[in-house]
Amino acid sequence: MRDAKIIVMAIPNARRFRISNPDGSATATIVAVLPKGTDVQAYLADATARFDWKGYAESQQRQFKIRVGQQKQRKAK
Repeated sequence: MRDAKIIVMAIPNARRFRISNPDGSATATIVAVLPKGTDVQAYLADATARFDWKGYAESQQRQFKIRVGQQKQRKAK
């Protein structure tokens, strides 16, 4: 494997936006490619309204869940 090149595929115009839920208790990051001339504020308002905040909160709890009695156990490497 001489002269091997690593090619990274990326979407060239992708932008990150941070949105927060209506009561302000959580934030999420969305990645979007918007056409030229799009009203960004209107898009973010629509994305915030349509975002599944309940599902997002549940997935965050599952990801960072600490089981009772397991706090002091650490994975040995």
